[in-house]
Amino acid sequence: MRISVKAKPSAREESVVKAEDGSFVVCVKEPPREGKANEAIARALAKHFGITRGQVILASGFSSRQKIFEISV
Repeated sequence: MRISVKAKPSAREESVVKAEDGSFVVCVKEPPREGKANEAIARALAKHFGITRGQVILASGFSSRQKIFEISV
């Protein structure tokens, strides 16, 4: 399953919220440097869906706030 994610790095609290359009807004504490925020977003999504981190893959948007993640169940 592919999901659209709007990333919010350097947030005060971590959260995963599903938007009305079906995409997700993911807030993480890590800064957007050296892939740290992307890794934190993947961990947050894995926790949200109750799956392992290895089942969450960043498909596109490595340096963008708009990302596409591939979730394998």
